[in-house]
Amino acid sequence: MILTTSPNRFAQRSPVAVFILFWLLLLGINPQTFSETVGEGFTPEQAYGLIYERCEGCHNDYIFDGNWSVEDVDASDISHGKNQKLWEGMLKAISMGDMPPAKKKQLTPEQKASLLHWLETSLDSYSEQNPNPGRATLRRLNRSEYANSVRDLLALDVDVTDSLPGDDSGYGFDNNADVLGVSTTLLERYLSVAGKLSKLATGVAGSTASKKSYLVPKDGPLQNSGVPAFDLRMTNDLPLDSRGGGSFDFYAPKTGLYEVAGFINANTNNEVDRLEIHRHSYTLTLPAGSHNIGLSFRKSLALSEYVPTVREGTDYVVLPESEPTELDLDFIINGSRVYTKKVPSYHMSSRFSQAAFLRDVLEIEVIGPLDTNNPSQHTDSTSQATQTDAIDTNTIQTDIDKTPSFAKIFVCLPDSADSAVPTRQSSKAELDCATRIIAKLSAEAYRRPTNSTDILPLLQVFKQARTDLDFTASIATTIQALLVAPSFLYLQETTPNTATAGSIYKINEYEFAARLALFLWSSLPDQELTNLAKQGKLREPSILRQQIKRMLESEKAQALTDNFAGQWLYLRNLPHHFPDVFEFPQFTIPLRHAIKRETELFFTRILKDDLAIFDFLNADYSYLNEQLANHYGIEGVKGSTFRKVTLGKHTNRGGLLGQASILTLTSNPSHTSPVKRGKWILDNLLAASPPPPPPDVPSLIAEHDGLALSAREQLARHRADPVCAACHVRMDPLGLALEKYDAVGAQRTMYAGQKIDVTAQMPDGTHFEGLNGLHSVLWDRRERFAQAFIDRLLNYALGRGLEPSDQPTIRSIARQASPENYRIHSIIEAVVSSTPFNFKKAPKASNENQQIAQTR
Repeated sequence: MILTTSPNRFAQRSPVAVFILFWLLLLGINPQTFSETVGEGFTPEQAYGLIYERCEGCHNDYIFDGNWSVEDVDASDISHGKNQKLWEGMLKAISMGDMPPAKKKQLTPEQKASLLHWLETSLDSYSEQNPNPGRATLRRLNRSEYANSVRDLLALDVDVTDSLPGDDSGYGFDNNADVLGVSTTLLERYLSVAGKLSKLATGVAGSTASKKSYLVPKDGPLQNSGVPAFDLRMTNDLPLDSRGGGSFDFYAPKTGLYEVAGFINANTNNEVDRLEIHRHSYTLTLPAGSHNIGLSFRKSLALSEYVPTVREGTDYVVLPESEPTELDLDFIINGSRVYTKKVPSYHMSSRFSQAAFLRDVLEIEVIGPLDTNNPSQHTDSTSQATQTDAIDTNTIQTDIDKTPSFAKIFVCLPDSADSAVPTRQSSKAELDCATRIIAKLSAEAYRRPTNSTDILPLLQVFKQARTDLDFTASIATTIQALLVAPSFLYLQETTPNTATAGSIYKINEYEFAARLALFLWSSLPDQELTNLAKQGKLREPSILRQQIKRMLESEKAQALTDNFAGQWLYLRNLPHHFPDVFEFPQFTIPLRHAIKRETELFFTRILKDDLAIFDFLNADYSYLNEQLANHYGIEGVKGSTFRKVTLGKHTNRGGLLGQASILTLTSNPSHTSPVKRGKWILDNLLAASPPPPPPDVPSLIAEHDGLALSAREQLARHRADPVCAACHVRMDPLGLALEKYDAVGAQRTMYAGQKIDVTAQMPDGTHFEGLNGLHSVLWDRRERFAQAFIDRLLNYALGRGLEPSDQPTIRSIARQASPENYRIHSIIEAVVSSTPFNFKKAPKASNENQQIAQTR
C-alpha cells in the first residue's frame, strides 16, 4: 500500500491511514518503498503459513467457504502455474480489505504488505517467464464496427446500425468474439443491407421515389392532455433561435426533387392522429449525398400563446378565449432555413383538449427523388411560401460522380460507349477497370494486401452481373459481394508457417494495424496506418505514440465514447430506462438527453485532453447546459449549449458518481437502489464484483407495521440473513452514501418521512459520509481503480473476456502508466504494446481448426 497525500479537494485520509503515515515518517521510513521493503525475504513457506493461520478457519475441507480450502493449495503452486484463478482472487480480496473479514483477526500492516508483495511478484514473475497472450476466437465485426467500416470503405455517410440485428454481449461488451455468432438470418440481413449500401455508393439507387420518416422523441401525454412541446433548441443542427422540432440525417441517392414534410401536434388528447391538415411540406432540390433535414419553430422572448390555468377533470376542459396566432414553421436543410411557413398556434376540433402547449413537430418525412429529369424547380405543395435563406439551386452540383462515394469507388471508368448496355462479354477495358476498382477496395476491406486469389472471385461476380446490368450497376453488385465476404466480415489472423505447435508468435504489421483501428475507431485502418504497416514502422514506440495521438484526435475516436464508455458506464441502457412519470415528472426527453450528453462529453474530454483517469472518480468539473444545471440546483448556467462548469464544494457533485446518468441507471423506476449503486461501483470502478445472489434470495421489505422503511432500514433487515450479509456488507455502504440523490439524480434530504442518513462503514472499518466521503474511499483505492479501468479497456481492446492469466498484464500496464500519473493516453499506449495485443498462440495440434473463414 502506497500512502501519499491527495492533491484533490475531495480526498480525505482515514484516521488509520493518517496514523500509519505519521509513524512511518516519524521513524524515517519512505512510505513509497514501505510495501517493497517489508516483502523482501518473505518466503513461500511464510506466505503459506500466514494464509493457513488466517484462512483455515473458514476455508477448510469441512466448511469449504468460497468453494476452496487451504488444503487444496500449496506455496509452490504459483511457480508451476497452478490454481492461478484462486491466487489472483486471494490477491484481490486481501488488497481490497475483504479478507480477512472484519470480525476476524486482521493482518498487521507489515504482514499484509509482505503477503501482497509476495503474491504479486510471484504471479508476475511466472507470467513474465511464461507469456500467455490468451485464447483467440475468430472475431466477427459487430454491427457498429460493420457500419463504421462500410462508412470509411465507401466514403458513405450513412448509419446502418439500426438496420442490423443487435449483438449479444459477453464480459460487458458486444465486441466479444465468443458471442458474435453467425446465423442464416443474420447473413441474409447483412446481404440486404450490403445491397442497399452498394447502390447508394455507386449512384444506382433512387430510380423510384421512397420515403424516410423520423419520429421526433417526445414525452407521453399526461392526464388526457396533448403531447407537450419543448421551448428549447433541440439539437445543435438547428439554428440558434429555434425552438422545439428536431432533425435527422438523410442520404439523397440522386440529385433531384424531394418533398420535406412534417406533422405538427394537433393539441388533442390523441396525438397519434396524422391528419392532412396538420401536415406541412416543401419541395426542393437536393444534391446527391448526405444532408441534415429539420423542422422547428422560432424562439420568442415573449411568448404570445395563452396558457389556461383552470382545469376540471378529464371530461371537460377550458376552451381558448382568443383566436389562434400565426407561428413560423421553418424548414431547415444542413443548418440553414430554406423555407418558412405560417401555421396557426392551435387547432380547434371536436376533440380539442387544450392550448397550453406550444405547437411542435411530431414527425418529419422526406419523399423522393420525385423528378430526376428536371431538378431545377422547387415548389410549395401546400400554400404560398415566405422565402428565407433559400438555397440557390443554380449552384447545386447535380453530377452524381462528384459525390465522395462515387469518386472513391470509380478510380477509373471504361471508355467504351457500350458501358451503359448489358453485354454477354465485357471488353478488356472494362475488365481492367473493374479489376483496378476491386483490387483497391478489397485491399482496404480485407485490411491487408490482396492477390489474385482474393480478386478473382469478386471479378467473377462482376462478369456475371454484367450480362444483365450496365457497368456501374455491375460494380454495385460486386461491392455487395465484397461487403459480405468473410475476409471483410471477420478479423482474420493466419498462423505463420514458421510457428511451431503451441508456440507464441507476434502478429504481423497489417494485423496489428487492424486491431488498433478496431480498438480506437471501431473501423478499418486508414491509408496512413496501412502505409506504416507496409514499411514495418507502425510499432516503433515514437511512431506508435504519434499515431495513437492522431487517431484519438480524429472524429472517428467518437467510437470509444459510444462503444467503450457507452457499455462500461451502461449509457446505452439510458434510452430504455423509464423513471416513474408521476414520481418524477421533471424527467423529460430533453433531460434524458442532457444527462447522457453530460457523461459522454465528460469521457470525451478526458480522452481528447489526455487527462488522468482519476478524474472519473472525483473531478471538480462537468459539462452542463441550463436545464441540467437547474436539475442539479447550480446557478449561472444559461442556454441549451453544453459548456465546462467548475463545481463548487456546495454542489455535492463531482466525478461519475455525481452525474445524473449513473445515479438514474442504478435506480429503480420509482425509488433508489443502494444495492444497485453499490454493485455498480464494485463492478465498474473496482473490478471486484460480488457473486450473483442465490436463486431464493428474499426481496427487500419496504414497509413494517404499516410504516414505510428507509433504504437503510430495509437493508439492515435484509442483512440479518447471514447468507445475504456476506455480499451486502460490501455493496450497501457504497450505495447508502448516495442516498441523498433520488432515482433521477436530483438532491433530496428526506425519504419515507425521515431525514436521510448517508454515513457508512466499509468492511475494513473505515467510516465515511456522503459523496465526498465516498470520493475519499475511492481515492484511497485509486490504484485498484486504475487496474479496474485497465481491466475493462483491455477486455474491450482484445474483444474477449479476460482470464486470470491476464491479471499480470493489467498490473504491468498500470506500472507503465504510473509515472505518467495514469493519463489515459499512456494507458492506451501500454494496452496496444502489451503481449495479448501483439501476440497469439499457435494451435497445439496440426489438425486444430485455424479459425479462418474461406471465400467460396
